[in-house]
Amino acid sequence: MQCEGEKAGRLDRRLKELHLPTVRRCYQDEAINARRDNWDYETYLYELAERECEDRQNNRIARLLRESKLPLEKSLKAFDRKRLPRKVDAQLNLLLKGDFLEHRENVLAFGNPGSGKTHLVCAIAQELIYQGRQIRFIPCNLLVQELLIAKRDLKLARVLKQYAKYEALIIDDIGYVQQSREEMEVLFTLLADRYERSSIMITSNLPFSKWEQIFKDPMTTAAAIDRLVHHSVILELNLSSYRLEQSQKSKETVAVQSAQAEPQEQNTAG
Repeated sequence: MQCEGEKAGRLDRRLKELHLPTVRRCYQDEAINARRDNWDYETYLYELAERECEDRQNNRIARLLRESKLPLEKSLKAFDRKRLPRKVDAQLNLLLKGDFLEHRENVLAFGNPGSGKTHLVCAIAQELIYQGRQIRFIPCNLLVQELLIAKRDLKLARVLKQYAKYEALIIDDIGYVQQSREEMEVLFTLLADRYERSSIMITSNLPFSKWEQIFKDPMTTAAAIDRLVHHSVILELNLSSYRLEQSQKSKETVAVQSAQAEPQEQNTAG
């Protein structure tokens, strides 16, 4: 007869070989629960499988969040939806379902600096990652530099393939920093590569009418816009700067506190 220690050791080794770390960690505690509550074998096995699946899902989401490079502070919970126009709020509800990824649709967010377009797009992306979707965030200026280096090193196709694994690629602040013609050519190459194959999410403070400033050439500009708009959802955030509003509120709060403090100081002095 094998002692309990030997049986536990053999079971641990088998669970390790099967790559079931959560079952290996908690099967003894669950066995105690099973004896106490008179579980049948199937219930005990189900509880172990459920714990393993939950841990795997949580680990996968944590990995997807790390790989996304998203600024995680820009979450939906931290976003003030009350500021959104009614149409954009309705669009947000639809985008959070993630169907646009299935349809390979693009999301194009336009607005003044500080209007919250980056926060909104990142918040949508986070919620979709919690659903298990693969999304990558990168500022436009860093993206074009990466693509330029890849082109120089004859690795552009490899880099495009790496980005192709993401269901959505967020290109933040396109047009915010003026790029050279060569930089815009590699960006157009990426846009063309993803066309009707996977989604792009873009933020920009420039309307389409000014995109020739970005792509430097009327034909390239028209081709880029055509590929982006063909299957797309356009979010128009014609809002005042959220950062400016918060700064103004902070100043007003300080002013009120100072005004309230002055009479108290005078009374103390008297």
